[in-house]
Amino acid sequence: MRIRLSNSALRWHDRFLLRLSPHGIERLALLSWCTRSLFDSRTRWNGWLRYEWGKTTLSLERETVWRTCAAGHLERLLDQRFLLERIAGRPSRWPDLEETACALHESLQRLHRDLPGQPVILSPFHYVSQHANIYLMDRLRSLLGLDEIAVVSGVPRADYGHRERALAPGLRLLHTYDESNRNALGLKVLQALRRDRLAVLFADVPPYLMQRYPMETIAVSMLGRPARIHRGVFRIGARLDALLLPFHLTFAKGRFGHVLFEPIRLARDEAPQQLADCIERACRHAYPDWIIAGHPAQYGFAPRK
Repeated sequence: MRIRLSNSALRWHDRFLLRLSPHGIERLALLSWCTRSLFDSRTRWNGWLRYEWGKTTLSLERETVWRTCAAGHLERLLDQRFLLERIAGRPSRWPDLEETACALHESLQRLHRDLPGQPVILSPFHYVSQHANIYLMDRLRSLLGLDEIAVVSGVPRADYGHRERALAPGLRLLHTYDESNRNALGLKVLQALRRDRLAVLFADVPPYLMQRYPMETIAVSMLGRPARIHRGVFRIGARLDALLLPFHLTFAKGRFGHVLFEPIRLARDEAPQQLADCIERACRHAYPDWIIAGHPAQYGFAPRK
């Protein structure tokens, strides 16, 4: 199933967004936040809370203030751009993401060559844009010659407008919030790892986003204090002695970039702390791009009352 809209069916601001360069989208996000924050206190304080948390916790420099405050607007505009390209049937041209897909492909090929039969869980962190990550996973799937890649998604099915097969045709999305799917989610990930030796899971999800099952965490140290991260990836990965390959996107001056971390052996006792170290390094390196930033607790969480 493919969805295709003509120019006349698109709204004027959608056509405008499709014509913008990536740098133009970044500038529009800054202008949009600055304008809206003048009249909307929620927009203004959400942006300032993001910046103040980074300033207090990470000693964030003043020069990043506007980019940090406008990160939510940039994410929405980029997400909308990727969706419009897919819906309108427009060819996507994101050479920076193509380079990232090639780098991930080379890393996976090297791991499979050095460790034959070793399953790998690829872990994009929540940076820049989730739809950019979806685009990236689809390009990687094509390079690997797979029909589809299993991706564990925390985005509710309804947010895709029930068109996920059209919007992400090469990805098999496994939704964490589906009641009918929750009990079988781990089994489906294991099946994908056994079949394709590859699955995708966002391992940096913080406890405050675990709305229904908040106790699925494990203790680590992060940013110089006790913290907790989701333990599901370790429970699943340890059964097959899988590797975790974390990475995150960056975006600056209209260009995508990426940071790829060393693989983590999930069956080892030190694996949770190694992942926590990667999350902290990503946060310190690219805080303005972190789309789940701004919550007062972040990874601070008490497993007992």
